[in-house]
Amino acid sequence: MTPIILIYNNVNAVLINKLIATFFLLFSCAIEAGTLQGKVVGVADGDSLTILDEHKIRLQGIDAPEKAQAFGQKSKQSLYRLAHNKQATVEFQKKDKNGRTVGKVTVNGTDICLEQIKLGMAWHYKQFESEQPKQDRIYYQQAELAAKAQALGIWKDQNSTPPWEFRKQTK
Repeated sequence: MTPIILIYNNVNAVLINKLIATFFLLFSCAIEAGTLQGKVVGVADGDSLTILDEHKIRLQGIDAPEKAQAFGQKSKQSLYRLAHNKQATVEFQKKDKNGRTVGKVTVNGTDICLEQIKLGMAWHYKQFESEQPKQDRIYYQQAELAAKAQALGIWKDQNSTPPWEFRKQTK
């Protein structure tokens, strides 16, 4: 009888530990979500910027050409025109592997992530689209199709290499 009670107690302990771990995981994710506001003081490339107090931001839902890629500098210049020296709001859910806050950035009510796609300066980053609200996914997909149909920016080159493929090639 004692071994059965020990097994029962061990099963309960494992379940309790799993519940506690799940609680802390959910709680830590909730802490990550939020909103930042500040002046854009730097633009690193077409999908990364810095707001005052040195918050590094990775624009959610897009991937822009790397600096060494065709349109890399034009994409950076585009984001600079859209955001630099302007007040921005960042709605975020997480940080990326480089410690940057990943979020949807708006300037004067305009989604600049979406604007980069509309201008043909970024791809809709489908690998992470599940992290976006459904409506944003739809807007970003439609914007990419429209920019492609109009041969804007990166779409002038019908064989342009998406940045995620470019990064693999350069490793």
